[in-house]
Amino acid sequence: MLKRDVVRVIKRRFHLPKPSETWRNAPKEKAECVVIGAGIVGLAVARELSLKGKEVLVLDSAPTFGTATSSRNSEVIHAGIYYPSNSLRARFCVRGRKLLYHYCSQRGIPHNQIGKLIVATGTSEIPKLNQLFNRGIQNGVENLRMLDASEAIKMEPELHCVKALLSPASGILDSHSLMLSLVGEAETNGATFSYNTAVIGGHLEGNQMVLHVCETKTLTNWDGNTPLQLDLLLMPKIVVNSSGLSAPTLAKRFHGLNTAIIPPAYYARGSYFILSNANSTRHPPFKHLIYPVPEEGGLGVHVTLDLDGQLKFGPDVEWIPHVPDTTNFLNKFDYSVSADHVARFYPEIRKYYPNLKDGSLIPGYAGIRPKLHGPGQSACDFVIQGEDIHGVGGLVNLFGIESPGLTSSMAIAEYVAALLLGG
Repeated sequence: MLKRDVVRVIKRRFHLPKPSETWRNAPKEKAECVVIGAGIVGLAVARELSLKGKEVLVLDSAPTFGTATSSRNSEVIHAGIYYPSNSLRARFCVRGRKLLYHYCSQRGIPHNQIGKLIVATGTSEIPKLNQLFNRGIQNGVENLRMLDASEAIKMEPELHCVKALLSPASGILDSHSLMLSLVGEAETNGATFSYNTAVIGGHLEGNQMVLHVCETKTLTNWDGNTPLQLDLLLMPKIVVNSSGLSAPTLAKRFHGLNTAIIPPAYYARGSYFILSNANSTRHPPFKHLIYPVPEEGGLGVHVTLDLDGQLKFGPDVEWIPHVPDTTNFLNKFDYSVSADHVARFYPEIRKYYPNLKDGSLIPGYAGIRPKLHGPGQSACDFVIQGEDIHGVGGLVNLFGIESPGLTSSMAIAEYVAALLLGG
């Protein structure tokens, strides 16, 4: 790489122009509530605030809702087993699961409570399985049951394990139908959605956050050198930074906010492979979700089914270094699935599905997880910062909302509304 190319990369990574260079001539508009990010959590927050009578504006740099993590995941309704007791992840997962099943049932959103088996494939994993069982009980997960190998294999004849934890409360859903319903309900209650609209920073005026807004095409066409012209200064009474992958990056560009409290961001790509057998959807080898004992950075390469019976395996964990700001704001991550990755999948899957045939996996899709811990570090809780943390009235930042973010979405929305409006 030429030296001038390195300099250009550095500029693109670190040097989005300071707001003072560009905000002076931008038009100003007032708003009551702005939700940044139209992923599943942002949509749930927008719905909740609109139901509370607030006038909500949702901004997203993408051309429609749910284009990032919300549409690139396992579409699993988690029970709440994995997370430390009294953590936000545990509380929101258990509460969110109940809200989600009720919401889906009431509104005819496709879902199926098919249950999950978490499996120990060797005796060394049994203590971890017992820990998960005890943690699930502490978290209030209902009807958990430990199974010996014969009980589990009777339920799933293709399974290999020495012991399993049955979670009947786990399930699957159609995440797109869920998001479509949340958008419709928010709009019915007066919310407005503005796509292709990027929030790239902000600044404090008094104790109010003023947002720096430009059209996505402006940011896409920016050369990285000339000043980036803002299209709008937006002055909301309430701001919810629910921008997912870009949430920490955006918060660091809120000038006047104490950046020391913003957690570092890490990114992990997870790829999925699909079972390609012609009969796999009509006669899938498994009827339940099958999960190994969790690994570093994720829940392991597991089996999920979609509502059509298609079996998929994933995700793996591939840490992504050095993510530029513009990649964050424009969701320019590499979502390709390399066929070479399949070599990692076969041995992991065969630990619990030994009859998996060579050549039966084809590349599916990939997603990026917004993490607050890096390789070798302990998993972090969700981080939700309101005025009590950062001192800025009407601002809530949501950081590290990875799994179980989908399951937790409606519970997070309740919590955010309570932070902002009381109750």
